[in-house]
Amino acid sequence: MSISLSFLGAAGSVTGSQYLLTAGDRRILIDCGLFQGSREEIGRNRMAFSYPADAIDAVLLTHAHLDHCGRLPALVRAGFRGSVLATPGTTDLAAIVWADAAHLQQEAAERWARRHPDDSHPEPMPAGAVPAEDEQLAADHAARGQHGPAGPPMETMSRAPLYTPDDVARTLDQAHAVPYDLETEIAPGVVAIFRDAGHILGSAIIELAVRDHDGTTFRIVFSGDLGRPATPILRDPYTVRSADVVVCESTYGDREHPPTAEAVDGLADVVREVAGGQGVLLIPAFAIGRTQEIVWILDDLVRSNRVPHLPLYLDSPMATKASDIYLRHPENYDAETLALLSSGDSPLEYPGQIETPTVDASREIHTTPRPHIIIASSGMLTGGRVLHHLKDVLPDPASTLLFIGYQGDGTLGRHLQSGGTTARIDGAEWPVRCRVKTIPGFSAHADETELLDWIGHFATAAEGVGRPRSLFLTHGEPAAATTLAGEVQARFGLVAQVPTYGQTVILRA
Repeated sequence: MSISLSFLGAAGSVTGSQYLLTAGDRRILIDCGLFQGSREEIGRNRMAFSYPADAIDAVLLTHAHLDHCGRLPALVRAGFRGSVLATPGTTDLAAIVWADAAHLQQEAAERWARRHPDDSHPEPMPAGAVPAEDEQLAADHAARGQHGPAGPPMETMSRAPLYTPDDVARTLDQAHAVPYDLETEIAPGVVAIFRDAGHILGSAIIELAVRDHDGTTFRIVFSGDLGRPATPILRDPYTVRSADVVVCESTYGDREHPPTAEAVDGLADVVREVAGGQGVLLIPAFAIGRTQEIVWILDDLVRSNRVPHLPLYLDSPMATKASDIYLRHPENYDAETLALLSSGDSPLEYPGQIETPTVDASREIHTTPRPHIIIASSGMLTGGRVLHHLKDVLPDPASTLLFIGYQGDGTLGRHLQSGGTTARIDGAEWPVRCRVKTIPGFSAHADETELLDWIGHFATAAEGVGRPRSLFLTHGEPAAATTLAGEVQARFGLVAQVPTYGQTVILRA
């Protein structure tokens, strides 16, 4: 039986995760995410799917970040009627991610229609663009897009949403929650096991076993996004030791993160610095995963008297909903977090944190006494409420803009992180006079050493009984993936390939 794998996203970039596995007449999609970053990348969201949507048997999701799951309702809209399988945590988080994305897309379309009632074929707004008159509604999700390689543009001359709330409802009807470590047949002769990836709540490494008519089994492992060992809240990534083919992320394949303790020390220094003045500490953070981790650490710093207690505004309705879901899934927690919960402490809630469910409440933060801390989305400054906070913070020498996560190429976050002296927001240029700092140690992605440690377990398998025949490095910028490939070859003697966008490889003839 012929088995092939098509790389339809996250190839040569860190977004748009999507892989199509074809085994005989069975077609399995692993992830269906959105591209984000440059205008070119974002434009791929409007490309037609490179396969008939109704030909897919099942979709497996590694986790609920938009660049891994955000285009799935569009696939359902296009005719996909198979099963969607994910862990319980991913299923719950994806529901709020999809609903929010659909809502924002619909609002953007309605605003365009009101402003251009006679224009039936307007030029499309890139997913990362910010409507000049109402930037906060662009939020974390309209700012991220994805998809297929070849094919004509889909709705490229329309402001129509990629999908609607009805499409989201249909997607949820097709979704099935699968616990970690349970063998599940997803198509005739194809069995999946979801293993804990330790990246965000519910994140998974996916092991696939394809059984041939002659009784042989071909095993493929998709790493998804691998978390870091010994980080707060979640368990460490599961160790897989054998496979015929491995597809591994390479986001930080060319660098190492500082020790977590050093990152925590750096955050404490920044909080104390802001506490000594009359400024604002603005932390752009992904609503799912990063926000919960930073709240956990800030709570710990206050509890241990390492920093003064400053008012904390959690200015992201999505993050608030995600935190509620985190609290509903203690089965995913590590031992330290479980111990804190059993003692009566809630490490996912900063003491006295202030949540802002409405836009008006968000804007009122600017009138509150300083100093204070704001955590807001989006994490790469590609949209969301963080943008109207930037207008106050950027020109203020007493304030600090703190990056704690990856900033994609082409994003406003990358521009400011790289030393940009002005920022264009809402059609106007804003000077950068605030302190701009980066603490890389909080990344939810494994770094070069941690990726090599995870890959190295495959190298210990004996030839022909678990040592991979092929290793593909994806979900990384070219320099990161290429560097990691060289290290894998040098250390383990495994030949690692860096696939290109749209490439199809034959895994078994």
